[in-house]
Amino acid sequence: MAVSILIFFIIFGVLVTSHEFGHFIIAKSGGIRVNEFFVGMGPTIWKKQKGETLYSIKLLPIGGACVFDGMDPVAEEKEGYDERSFLNAPVWRRIATLFAGPFANFIIAYILAVVLVSFSAWDFPVISQMTEESAAAEAGMQPGDKIISVDGEKVYMAGEVILISQFAEGSPMDIVFERDGVRHEVTLLPKYSEEAGRYYMGIYLGQYGKIEGPAALKYAWYEVRYYFKTTYRSLALLVKGKLSKDDVSGPVGMVKMVDDTYEEVKPYGISAVILTMLSLTVLLSVNLGVMNLLPLPALDGGRLVFQFIEVIVGKPVPAEKEGFVHMIGMILLMGLMVFVLFNDISKFTR
Repeated sequence: MAVSILIFFIIFGVLVTSHEFGHFIIAKSGGIRVNEFFVGMGPTIWKKQKGETLYSIKLLPIGGACVFDGMDPVAEEKEGYDERSFLNAPVWRRIATLFAGPFANFIIAYILAVVLVSFSAWDFPVISQMTEESAAAEAGMQPGDKIISVDGEKVYMAGEVILISQFAEGSPMDIVFERDGVRHEVTLLPKYSEEAGRYYMGIYLGQYGKIEGPAALKYAWYEVRYYFKTTYRSLALLVKGKLSKDDVSGPVGMVKMVDDTYEEVKPYGISAVILTMLSLTVLLSVNLGVMNLLPLPALDGGRLVFQFIEVIVGKPVPAEKEGFVHMIGMILLMGLMVFVLFNDISKFTR
C-alpha cells in the first residue's frame, strides 16, 4: 500500500500542478497579478516568495490553487484594486485565464497519451469471438470483422464499442464493419442479460497491434477522446440517477483504485506498471479537466458562466452577488468532499 500511496501522490501532484500552472502562465502572460501559487491543502511545509508571487507546498496532497489578485470580488470591492487585478482585466483575458487550468489537463493528458500509445499495444475494435446466441452473429457479423462505426460514431479502439454498447440501453444499433477490405452495414438488436442487468452485442473484441511513428499523435487523440466520452457519459448516468453513491470516489477511493491496479499489473514487471499508471493518469487528467468545466459555483466552469454573462449583457454581474454564489458553492463543495471521503472509508472498511 505504501508504494500505491506514493504513486497516487505523484499522479495527483502532476494533475494539480499542471492544472494550476495553466491558470498561472496565462494570468502572468496577461498581466494579472498572482498572489500565491500552491500545491496541496492544509499547513504549509515549504514556501518561497519570488517577485510578487508566494510559491508554497502544503501538507495534504489533495488540491492546490493559483490565487489571483482580486479573485475575491466582495473583499476587493471593499479594499479597492488596481489595473493588474483579476477583476480589472478585460473579460476575454479572464475567460482565457479560467479556461487555461482545465485546458492544461487536456494538454498533459494528450502528451502522456502519445507516450502511452508509442510504447504499448493498441486494442483495435476487431471481433475475436462470439457468445452463444450472439446478437451480432444474428445480424451477420463474424470473428475477424473490424468495426468502423456504431450508430454513426466512428470507433478506433475496442473500448469505444463497449462504451457505446453500454449506453445503447437495448435500442437497435447501426453497425458499419469491414471484412476482407469490404465495408458492410447491419442493424443489430442487443440482447438483455438478466445476470448482468444490461444489454450485450454478444461479441468479444481484441486484436492488439503496434502504433508506430507519427501515427501515435493521431491515436493519442483517440485515447484522450475515449476518456473524454467516458467521463461525460458517466456524468450523464449520475444525473439520471443510474449510478449510486458507491460509484463516486474521492482521494481515498483513488488510492484504493491505484493500489488495486498496481497489485494487478505488478507481476508483469516495472514497464507494465509504468504504462498502466500512465493510462490511469490520462484518464484522471481528462476527468479533472471536464469536472472543472462543469457550470457549478466555485469551479472554473461556474466562474466562466459569470464571465460569459458579462460578455452577453455588456456589464459584469454585481461583485457581491457573484461572491455570494461562489461562497455557497464552496460550502456545498466542501460538504460533498467530506461526504465522499467518509463514503470511501465506509466502502473499503466493510
